[in-house]
Amino acid sequence: MEQTLKITNVLSDPTRYYIYQHINKKHHEVTVQEIADTFNIHPNVARLHLSKLEDINMLTSETKKTGKGGRPSRLYRLSDEVIQLHFPYRDYQLLSKIAIETMMMLGEPGKEALYTTGKTFGKELVESQTALNFNNGLPLSFEDKMTILKNSASLAGLYPEFHVSDDQSKIFFQIYNCPFKEVANSQTQAVCSMHNAFLKGMFSALFDDVQLVEKDNMITGCETCSYQALVTK
Repeated sequence: MEQTLKITNVLSDPTRYYIYQHINKKHHEVTVQEIADTFNIHPNVARLHLSKLEDINMLTSETKKTGKGGRPSRLYRLSDEVIQLHFPYRDYQLLSKIAIETMMMLGEPGKEALYTTGKTFGKELVESQTALNFNNGLPLSFEDKMTILKNSASLAGLYPEFHVSDDQSKIFFQIYNCPFKEVANSQTQAVCSMHNAFLKGMFSALFDDVQLVEKDNMITGCETCSYQALVTK
């Protein structure tokens, strides 16, 4: 309870909350001066906000040389530690571990059910975003589809980045946050395969044909999970 009170107290400051959101979206380390310039505050104030976020393990920092000469800079980045607030306490990680391990114990039918369910949920997420924002009966343009993908991936907490080839046949995207990372550490194959099915469901809701290829996986030590999607409009 004491830690919960510390977290809510730190995030109750609007500037501090927006600084954390800014770092979430940057996908790389930030300096005190960068935060000061972005939020138009004094560097000492920026340092205080960053230190408060580090105190509750939402950020971590280290001193590095920037290659520009001068003294090393203090660089802040997102912590790998998961912060959860529940009133009263809930342990959804344990529940998900029990559910996944139960599915795996059922053998191939259990695995197939897990992956099918993941794909269905990915598809339903995109369909709900499509109905919410493009409910005009008109055909979706490629740009519309990319907007829906970005919104859906952000809503799923993936912190995504998308890049498209010139001919719009390839979509490259990176995931900077895995919502299932803690469970994936103990059930890597099952969780990653289910997540890939989830992503395939998202794409298949918008494109006639999709080939999804995983390039990097953060569970194996990569900075992000990255994919290449070959799509047919």
